[in-house]
Amino acid sequence: MEFIGSIFTLYWERADWFLGLLGTHMLLSGIAIGIAGVAGLGIGVLISEFRKAAPVVIGICNVCYTIPSISLFGLLIPFLGIGNPTAVTALTIYAMMPMVRNTYTGITGIDRDILEAARGMGSTRWQILWRVKLPLAVSVILTGLRSMVVMTIAVGGIASFVGAGGLGVAIYRGITMYDPAMTFAGSLLIAAFALLADLLLGFAEKIYKKKRRMF
Repeated sequence: MEFIGSIFTLYWERADWFLGLLGTHMLLSGIAIGIAGVAGLGIGVLISEFRKAAPVVIGICNVCYTIPSISLFGLLIPFLGIGNPTAVTALTIYAMMPMVRNTYTGITGIDRDILEAARGMGSTRWQILWRVKLPLAVSVILTGLRSMVVMTIAVGGIASFVGAGGLGVAIYRGITMYDPAMTFAGSLLIAAFALLADLLLGFAEKIYKKKRRMF
């Protein structure tokens, strides 16, 4: 109980500092999520239409995804230096895989009979994509988005090790100062932020599905 009390004391006494770190963490994660979301969706759509390129693109994404996060941050330092640009770039690279994979899987998993029916009605290739494939693949794509958001927020905690801001600063400071309460305080905020983001996205997904059933 004393340990938990010390964590809440930190929050109370250094509220402005933690709020500043949270704001930076939200900004870094949000930029990476936005870029990876748009780019990953676009790449996933392209390789679903030109499937010969899919093994190569997904293979590259898999290789990037398997690189340990701290190593990826370190590999970018010689090119981008230390600070927020390196953090955003690394987080974007990591976030791409779930979006590319889920977009590709969602589109290519659609029943061929549905696509043949759309072609039979005279729909063009791009009309089928926008009016049939993407609406039917949206659930799988949203699942990838939720995974990507939670992962990006969590991995963002490592950004402080390359001189970037965010809640990882509290974790890093706690480790270097041998202050478990500070370390746990930063970790708890990251977990709460990721959980809240996932809950909000899940709620938005339910609303979308409900409206889709109505129409």
